[in-house]
Amino acid sequence: MTTQTLTFAAARSRAHGPTVALWHAVEVHRAPGDLDGACELTVCGTLARVTTEAHWPVSGVDVCPACTAAS
Repeated sequence: MTTQTLTFAAARSRAHGPTVALWHAVEVHRAPGDLDGACELTVCGTLARVTTEAHWPVSGVDVCPACTAAS
């Protein structure tokens, strides 16, 4: 029997025009040490750069509401 644990990493998107950069959740299926800061597909479907310096959930006003609800 296998136990699966969902782990989420924090990722920062880029600002687009009037839209500010947001923090997003990325579902991680590998060891945190394997995260290299590349862009990943977030829970809400946005591409964002994963960071190991911040942990999900990120507190603040610039957090994606869709990622917060889905994670």
